[in-house]
Amino acid sequence: MHKIEHIVWDWNGTLLDDTMACVEAINAVMQRRGMPQIGRLQYMESFTFPVKNYYLTLGFDFKNEDFDSIAIEFHEIYRETSRNTPLREGIVEILQRMQTRKLPMYVLSASETSILERMMTARNIRSFFRKLYGLSDIHASSKLEIGKTMMLELGVSGDKVLMIGDTIHDYEVAKELGLSCVLVAEGHQSKHRLETCGCRVLSGVNELATLF
Repeated sequence: MHKIEHIVWDWNGTLLDDTMACVEAINAVMQRRGMPQIGRLQYMESFTFPVKNYYLTLGFDFKNEDFDSIAIEFHEIYRETSRNTPLREGIVEILQRMQTRKLPMYVLSASETSILERMMTARNIRSFFRKLYGLSDIHASSKLEIGKTMMLELGVSGDKVLMIGDTIHDYEVAKELGLSCVLVAEGHQSKHRLETCGCRVLSGVNELATLF
């Protein structure tokens, strides 16, 4: 870790503790269609990227229904279920510690950029980050391309950048970009799924303090 000069954070599930907000939102979408409800554990076992594949796993039929309309519906509900969603416990202290060490920080997220800006500003942590890299739509497909843009702008080699996330996709993006990666459990995917990546997996946010 002594080589690390930049920290890149994921947003949903890593900085923001919004797993249950997503469970509540997808359950509302499914309830309208008479589909069975899911709990937190089932969500953490089924959630994946691209999100369209996760919807298919839950039983959505895109031959008879448009993915775009479902995505819009989900985000309209999520805006309400996530309104009072807190940050992960202890994350502000971790950010303050990294700021004290003068490590530049960024966010690389599959969230749409304006949503990302709004939610981070509302929780008073926007100022910790030099730049937010989000998507241009709400489809949560992949953040690899915006990650490539980020690395071009940073202008540093991947071994000097640490990605902190909570999903297998975060690891896949980090690997493709040549970044170091640490995953934090209790976000959007279960710990045993994260451990299949082979990178370091922490049980909780509090363990991030041990990295530096």
